Order: sequence, then structure tokens, then C-alpha cells
Amino acid sequence: MPVRVSPLDGRTAVVTGAARGLGAALAHELSRRGMRLALLGREEAALTRIRDELPGEAWCWEADVTDDTGMARAAAAVRQRFGPPSVLVANAGVAEGGPFAGSDPATWRRVVEVNLVGSAVTARTFLPDLFRTRGYFLQVASLASLGAAPLMSAYCASKAGVESFAQSLRAEVAHRRVGVGIAYLNWTDTDMIRDADRHPVLRELRGHMPPPARKVYPVAHVAGRLADAVERRRPTVYVPGWLRAAQLVRAAMPPVVTAVARRELPRLADAEPFEATGLLGAGGRAALTEPRTLGRLGEPGD
Repeated sequence: MPVRVSPLDGRTAVVTGAARGLGAALAHELSRRGMRLALLGREEAALTRIRDELPGEAWCWEADVTDDTGMARAAAAVRQRFGPPSVLVANAGVAEGGPFAGSDPATWRRVVEVNLVGSAVTARTFLPDLFRTRGYFLQVASLASLGAAPLMSAYCASKAGVESFAQSLRAEVAHRRVGVGIAYLNWTDTDMIRDADRHPVLRELRGHMPPPARKVYPVAHVAGRLADAVERRRPTVYVPGWLRAAQLVRAAMPPVVTAVARRELPRLADAEPFEATGLLGAGGRAALTEPRTLGRLGEPGD
């Protein structure tokens, strides 16, 4: 049988939020398909470990996706080492849960900054490279982009925002032969989701979803589907596939969610009062720390 050569072979991909979870799994999958990987994230030890595990050429840089100056330095270092990237994946994201009325303003704002502003900073920083390579930008979104849920206001707002941002960007750069894709994902087995299940407020939220919507999918499976989308420059990818049907009924979802919440939230709150979770998982905790300087992980010429 002939050996299939991926169209990604020999090209460079930048993945944000690459220190763990879906970002790390996608880096592995793209590396197996022959890509050079530029890993961006907030956790030095985890980034270095992922870099060393990849089968192909890779390097890592610590950067905060909300920091324009830091991202520009990282992009310059990526170009110095690998040349202009052909693929950019805006994967970095954080989440928190709890009632909005009692939410911590700084934490709420940080979710929106990382998920939405960070995606825009990522795109703005690397778009000149994608123009040169006629590349592909993949924005990681969520089921929350299609239908908002109670007790997740910052996350839902930010993921609805990244969907609109990516759609606007797609129309804006189409004539430049740059592809823009949106990945709509359901629950994925990452440390963020495992941490969410420790909190009654979020465990109950997932437990009251229909059975298909509460299923957690292996991170390797999700990464494989996203890598396929990158190869084919897909405008959308849905994991699981049934999420595509949610597009057809999304206008009907808010009143249904409101009706269920009106009935269920008082009962659940009586059993155990809802409390704010704070940022979830190790990645969420890392988002609250100051990034190290670029030179700690890699500089041009290293």
C-alpha cells in the first residue's frame, strides 16, 4: 500500500494553550502528520515536557495570549526558528462557574480576556504570516457558542464572542486565500472538565443535560478530528458530529434553557448552595500568574 503523505508535512503550526489538555493532544497529532510545532502557553515545565515528547521538530515559548507585546516577541522567535507558520490554532481558554450576581469581577473578566481577547491577539499577531503562506486559522469554540447555560456566564459570553469573531475574520481574509475554521466542541476529557466535576454547581449543570450532551469525549479523539479539519481547511468542525444539528435549532434553545433553569435551579440550590468555582484546572490557575520572560524557554537563535 502506498504511504499517505499529509498535506501538512513540513509545514509549521502554532498552537496556543499547548501545555496540557486539548492543545497538547493536538500538538501530538499535528506532529505525527509531519508538522513542525511552535507551542505557546503559560506553564514552563509542562510546555518543555510536551516539546520533548513530540515525534517531530518542535519548540516552545511561554506567552500570555492577552499580552500583545509578549505575543509579538513569541511570534518573532517562531519566525526566527521555523519561518512563517501555515497553521494557527487559537486553543488557549479558561472557565469558571457560579452565579453571576456574586461573581468576582476580576475572575469573570479574566475568562473573557483569555478566551475572546486572547484569540483576537493571537490572530492579529500571526495574520501577516498566514497571508504569506495562505494559511489556516482554527478557532476553538464550544457548544456554549451555540446555546448559553446558566452559571457559566463568562465562559458562554466569551465562546459566543469567538464564534462571531471567527466568522467576521473569515469574511475579511477570504480574498487573501486564508482559511478560517471554527471548532465546536462538547465536553472533552481535560483537567479543566475533571476539575469542573468536583464542583456541585457544574456537576449538576452537566448532569441535567440530555444524555448525548453530557458525554465526555477522549481528548485524543477530539484532537484527531481537529487535525483532520486542519488538513482539509474546513470552515467548521463539530465534535461530536451531532452538534451540527444544534445549529438548526439554536434559536429555540434559550427559552428551553430558561424554562428548565427556572424549574431546576431553586431545587438544586436548596440541596447545596451554589458557590463560585474560581478558574478551573491547572491551566486556569496558570492564567492568574505572571508569565516569565521569553528567554526562559526560547529566544531567536537558540
